[in-house]
Amino acid sequence: MKAIGYNQAGPITAPDALIEFETETPELGSQDLLVEVRGISVNPVDVKVRAKMAPEKGTKIIGYDAAGVVREVGSDVSKFKVGDEVYYAGDITRPGTNSELHAVDERIVGKKPKSLGFAEAAGFPLTSITAWEILFDCLGVFE
Repeated sequence: MKAIGYNQAGPITAPDALIEFETETPELGSQDLLVEVRGISVNPVDVKVRAKMAPEKGTKIIGYDAAGVVREVGSDVSKFKVGDEVYYAGDITRPGTNSELHAVDERIVGKKPKSLGFAEAAGFPLTSITAWEILFDCLGVFE
């Protein structure tokens, strides 16, 4: 499958900062979904990770927000089925979402609102989490 990533930490402005490459389809854990990625977004965290987090080996796939269609489910998945449209903010400890297929734990995934396209839905996860934290954790709204 095709993916977008990087081989070394550094500024995102470098000519070869991000590269397209071929990689294996992710293996699923028991609570994972295999998502056919149809939309992604770019966030400041993408730039920060690229600048400071060198890949442990090979090429690191970047990206955290995604929306797509479930293509396969792990053996213990209970909340989703093949064909479901989903959106989510990925996990920094796993490969990123800038790939054709992405494995993600079902516990951090939501059903994509029907009123949003894939590109629009992919723009929500990290921004909505940030808004929630500001309203409820920082400002104490509804305490």
